[in-house]
Amino acid sequence: MELSSLRIFKTVAEEGSVTLAAARLHRVQSNVSARLTQLEESLGVTLFHRAGRRLLITPEGTRLLEYADRLLRLADEAQMALRGEQEPSGQLRIGSMETTAAARLPRVLGAFHRQYPQVDLVLETGPTDHLVQAVLNHKVDLALVAAPIERPELAQVPVFVEELVLLTDALQGPVQEPADVARRTLLGFRSGCSYRRRLEWWFADAGITPTRIAEFGTFEAIIGCVAAGMGVAMMPREVLKQRSLGRTVQCHDLPPEVAAVETLLVWRRDIPHHPARDAFAASF
Repeated sequence: MELSSLRIFKTVAEEGSVTLAAARLHRVQSNVSARLTQLEESLGVTLFHRAGRRLLITPEGTRLLEYADRLLRLADEAQMALRGEQEPSGQLRIGSMETTAAARLPRVLGAFHRQYPQVDLVLETGPTDHLVQAVLNHKVDLALVAAPIERPELAQVPVFVEELVLLTDALQGPVQEPADVARRTLLGFRSGCSYRRRLEWWFADAGITPTRIAEFGTFEAIIGCVAAGMGVAMMPREVLKQRSLGRTVQCHDLPPEVAAVETLLVWRRDIPHHPARDAFAASF
C-alpha cells in the first residue's frame, strides 16, 4: 500500500464523497476514483458502499482507516524528525469537553493561532471517555479531559481546576444535600461525561437513586431545560459566568470534594516529537 493511496482513502472517508475529496486534494475526480478502486482491488475488500453520490464506509474500511491514520501520522512525524523541523505547522487535532471548549478555549485558541498561523486547528468536542479513546486511537493529537485519568499510555499535564456548581431553576429552594432535589431529573451529557458521573456519585453517596436521567448533546440545551424546571445539572461555574442567565436559573455551591475537578491535557506518550502539539501544550 502506498501512503499516497492511503491519504486519498482517508480523505474520501472524511468527506464521504469523491468530488469533495478531489477538491480538497487538488486532484481530478477520475484520479481519486481510480486510486480508490486500485486500493480496493489490491486488498480484495470493498471499502465503501455507493449510495447515490455519497460513499458509506464499510466495516473493512473502518478498520483500514484506523491503520491509515496511524501510518500517515508516523510518516509525517518521521519527515519532520529527519528534516529537523521545529516550527509548528500542519494540522493539529484538538479534543475538548464541551464546556471547556466554550469557557476556556476561545482565548487559548485565538492566541495560539496568532502566534502559529501556519498550524491548521481542528476541534472535536465530546465527553471525557470518548476523548480519551480518540487520543488512544489517533483520532486527535491531544485532548482536554477531566481528572482522574489512569492510562499509562497517556502523558498528562494539569492545566486548571474547575469549580462545579449545581444548577437548578429559579423556583428551587436552598440545596444543602441531594435529598433537597431527590425527586428531580438529572440532566447531563451522554454517558462517558465525567461531570455527569460526579453528579450521579453525589446522589449515590447519599443513598438516593435519581428518578430519571436525561441526556443532551450541548450544555446550552441543558441550561435551557434546567431553566424550564425539567431537572438539575452540574456544570463548571466558569461556563455560567460567561452567560447572562438573568433570574432563570440558580447556582448552588457543592461540597469541596464534589466541586473541585482538575482539567488535564493528555496525549500519547509514544509520539514524542510533535512541534504543534508541544507548542499548544506550552500555551497554558
